[in-house]
Amino acid sequence: MSKFQQTLGKSGQTLSLFFVHIYRMSVLVIQALYCIFVAPFRGKKLRWGATFVQMVRIGVESVPIVAVIAFSVGLIIAMQAAYQLKRFGAMIYVADLVSVTMCRELGPLITAIIISGRSGSAIAAEIGTMKVSEEIDALKTMALNPVGFLVAPRMVAMMIVVPCLTVLADFVGIGGGFVLAMTNLKLSFVAYFNQTAEALYAKDFITGLIKSFFFAIIIAQVGAYQGFNVQGGAEGVGKSTTTAVVVSIFLVIMADLLFTMLFFSTL
Repeated sequence: MSKFQQTLGKSGQTLSLFFVHIYRMSVLVIQALYCIFVAPFRGKKLRWGATFVQMVRIGVESVPIVAVIAFSVGLIIAMQAAYQLKRFGAMIYVADLVSVTMCRELGPLITAIIISGRSGSAIAAEIGTMKVSEEIDALKTMALNPVGFLVAPRMVAMMIVVPCLTVLADFVGIGGGFVLAMTNLKLSFVAYFNQTAEALYAKDFITGLIKSFFFAIIIAQVGAYQGFNVQGGAEGVGKSTTTAVVVSIFLVIMADLLFTMLFFSTL
């Protein structure tokens, strides 16, 4: 067999495996959505206790790191914008750039990346450890649906807390621009506040929240999928956890690109 045939064969295997992963993840998403939105109306209650626990782990415990990073990013955007706008004597438009950029783009994206690294990896590790220790098989033996028992509470928690963290990141990032404007740029609080209020529209917040909602679904599903597909022992759990983070961030950025193109053409 020639090298060309070997390369072509490996490419075909990789492409086939890619579509297999897409199919399996799509099935997992459908099953999770069924357990969340349909099953409760058929007598299978959602585990709200576990959901609130996950909301605390994913949301409340992520507040400090999200706030610190969002504040720092707001400062960075303001400094970079001021460096360019100073040439034209248009320092007041720093408020426009910081507020719109944080609400439409960086707020949702930064939050999703942080949650991917912090909570998406945790979901993959937890479910992967249960897979290795055969706890998932035990759930099936007890007639419990692993998707409804493990994935649905984490997915609901993600869909609730990630948009909330995004709103927090938006306001804290804008606050970072406020701090720089009033300390280094010598802009008054009232002028900066009024300029920010004029620059922001409801659609800026809405687009960011829509993005964050779908980012939450991506993070939860990728983490769960990698956890369910762990192979081997502790080494396999580590590989799946790493893969979950990388794939989540990649898909979040791709989804962000698609939504940005959609909103750019419609809004």
